[in-house]
Amino acid sequence: MQRGGLTTLLFLLPLLIIFGVFSWTPIVESVIMSFQKTNLVTAPVFVGWDNFVAVFRDPVFWVALRNTGYFAALALLFGYPIPLVAAVLMSEVRRMKGLYSVLAYLPVVIPPVVSVLLWKIFYDAGPTGVFNTILSWVGIPPQPWIQDAATAMPSLVLQATWAGAGGTIIIYLAALTSVSPDLYDAAEVDGASIWGKIWHVTLPQLRGILFITLILQIIATAQVFLQPFLFTGGGPVNSTTTILLLIYQYAFTNSLGGAYGQATALSIMLAAFLAVLSVVYFRLTSRWSDE
Repeated sequence: MQRGGLTTLLFLLPLLIIFGVFSWTPIVESVIMSFQKTNLVTAPVFVGWDNFVAVFRDPVFWVALRNTGYFAALALLFGYPIPLVAAVLMSEVRRMKGLYSVLAYLPVVIPPVVSVLLWKIFYDAGPTGVFNTILSWVGIPPQPWIQDAATAMPSLVLQATWAGAGGTIIIYLAALTSVSPDLYDAAEVDGASIWGKIWHVTLPQLRGILFITLILQIIATAQVFLQPFLFTGGGPVNSTTTILLLIYQYAFTNSLGGAYGQATALSIMLAAFLAVLSVVYFRLTSRWSDE
């Protein structure tokens, strides 16, 4: 207090109150609701762990869990390295680097709903669809895209990667400016190839930011909702139903009053899993980031 702590607290107090009311209050209420049976109109009834048991007994939950894992695996396999490769290539460009940065970030500027609806037109399964027309130029037959259970999830991952890569590319471009050119010069003197400089200079220097973007992408993919909701509604035959979409279905698809207890129970389970995953991840990578 003698060092100005009281003044700092007074300045922070409005923000702390707003954050507590609009962030922590819903979280606490969700935890309480997860142990209740309620339709948000009549008085809630305490049911203990019944909501959690009902979620585990729901066969769609295991389908949604598998689909979410499948989406996350595909998104990490393709969506994680693409921004890094694009940023490294763009950092080597000597002319019109700003133009390439704008083009890379442009999908992020487009409203997500508009982006999904636009791609939904592109994914027309007919021979005159945009993507199928392009494929016909190289002799590939029309693809079902989001209309088929086998191709629906990869189609969603493709759009999500396109929509979200720009922000990560900008982060990597900013991080690449902190890499000393002397390191590249020394590597070149030692006869390192382009791949050698990337592997032995660029990636080690970006190790900390790579770990951060990886956990952020894992968390984001575990909470995917917009793409399956707008593209397919969870279909075909639940092949794109994810955890967050299942939470939405629990709460809002029943016009007579949703299963809000099960929805909040599943929300708490997802939040707890991501919290534990984040703690374990940062403990494992804290030493690797600094070495």
